[in-house]
Amino acid sequence: MSSATDRAAEAFCTELVRAQDFRTYAASLFVPPQARRAWIALAAFNAEVAHVRDHVSQPLPGEIRLQWWRDALTGGGQGRDHGAVEGNPVAAELLRTMAQHDLPVEAFVRLIDAHVFDVYDDPMPDMAALEAHCRDTAAAMYDLRAKVMGVNSPEIERLAEHAGIAEGLVDVMLALPRHAARRQLYLPGDLMSVHGVISEEVFLQQSSSPLKDALAHLRREANTQMKQALLMLEDAPSAARAAFLPLVVIGKTLARLDSSEPFAPPSPSRLGMLWTTWRAAGAKPFKT
Repeated sequence: MSSATDRAAEAFCTELVRAQDFRTYAASLFVPPQARRAWIALAAFNAEVAHVRDHVSQPLPGEIRLQWWRDALTGGGQGRDHGAVEGNPVAAELLRTMAQHDLPVEAFVRLIDAHVFDVYDDPMPDMAALEAHCRDTAAAMYDLRAKVMGVNSPEIERLAEHAGIAEGLVDVMLALPRHAARRQLYLPGDLMSVHGVISEEVFLQQSSSPLKDALAHLRREANTQMKQALLMLEDAPSAARAAFLPLVVIGKTLARLDSSEPFAPPSPSRLGMLWTTWRAAGAKPFKT
């Protein structure tokens, strides 16, 4: 790409992340400048793949979009060998980042595969399946950000797993109204059975004691994962800590979920997210 096209692709990704994932955008402002472009490229890709369901009304178009991304990253179909990436600024920036930081394509393919679940209305079968989804999506992003920061170790992978599960569970609770409106269920089936949650009541956005109990169960699990992540973060290399900055907003949101109604979850303001992230970025290690 020409330098002008290159700059345009970078700017496009930045605006995409700022619009669709402000939590990560806020954190990107406090990472070293040499890593920021790669950080944004990862977040832009994640926003594109995670929001496929928002742009399609049927599963097939969603599957096609996700297959395009597989091909773009592996060189199959109409992927990079056919020049299709040239016109997609997010794909171009991501491939640049993958090459520059030697990021494993397998992690991206697993993330894409995990988001196939999103384009269908199948219920989440159990807690194990939900945690696996979190590991392949949110946790993968934490680990990839750490790699961009130059840190790659089994300990960081385990830290990313705890952080990703905490984030994923919080996001499931935040998205409950949106998912219910389109008859999607990310609440684990086994958890719903234990607490007696009725699917149709969730789809009708009817609050109930069983639903509140199930969400309280999810919050306890998210808190457990969050505490473990923060404990491990104390011993992590300083270079890796910026990769986990989004956790500070997750922690604040998780605390606010305790006093919110199931279908009226907290909605942190952009100014609030910036303030929270700025304060945390100055602490060593940061605190939620």
